[in-house]
Amino acid sequence: MDSMKIACIIVDDEPLALDVLSSLIARVPYLVLEGQYTDPFLAMEHLRKHPVDLLFVDIQMPDITGIELVRTLTNPPKVVFTTAYSSYAVEGFNLNAMDYLLKPISFDRFLTAVNRVRDYLELSRAAQEGIQTEEKKVPDYMFVKSNYKDVKINFSDILYIEGCEDYIRIHTTTKKVMTLLSMKNVMEKLPEQQFIRIHRSFIVAIDKIESKSNERITIGKESLPIGSSYLNEVTKRLYR
Repeated sequence: MDSMKIACIIVDDEPLALDVLSSLIARVPYLVLEGQYTDPFLAMEHLRKHPVDLLFVDIQMPDITGIELVRTLTNPPKVVFTTAYSSYAVEGFNLNAMDYLLKPISFDRFLTAVNRVRDYLELSRAAQEGIQTEEKKVPDYMFVKSNYKDVKINFSDILYIEGCEDYIRIHTTTKKVMTLLSMKNVMEKLPEQQFIRIHRSFIVAIDKIESKSNERITIGKESLPIGSSYLNEVTKRLYR
């Protein structure tokens, strides 16, 4: 997360205050200033069209306070309030502000605030990435019933699957397993990117294919037929 960039904007009715904050932001490598506004309504429009990670906003402004501005936002970014009046601190924190900076703002105090924001965003993004990874994670094995037992089959061990009359035979690198599944049912259990059906009676592991002719697939010592209705799909998958 060292390369994380935090997009931010500043809202303050005093141009000098904007200059001070923009100079502080420029000293922090991971902060990216995307706008600075003396008009809070223009800032609100910016946030509506271009969401950012962090908002620096002055509390005391003529037309609308910083607190009122934040309350109007449907999905507010993280907020650091700035003001010359310490009496606003409690109300600011009631809006779950990340920090509250009292003017004049020293660089040390500013850095403490933005580091707090960075730490929060890093943890939040890491947690979200973890959730997404778990959602995308799929099992690399399946269990099938064979001889009154549940037998674990690792997908990486499968060479090919042979469909018989009322059962299938799974040929792996170490064993053969018979189970009462249809070809359709077992195909639904297999990772689509790793397996392909080449015949009404055969499903093969793509990475185990050693060669292909117009009508046959070779896996180890086995030469398996390619059904005419499967030929186009097999060719497309193997040569894409």
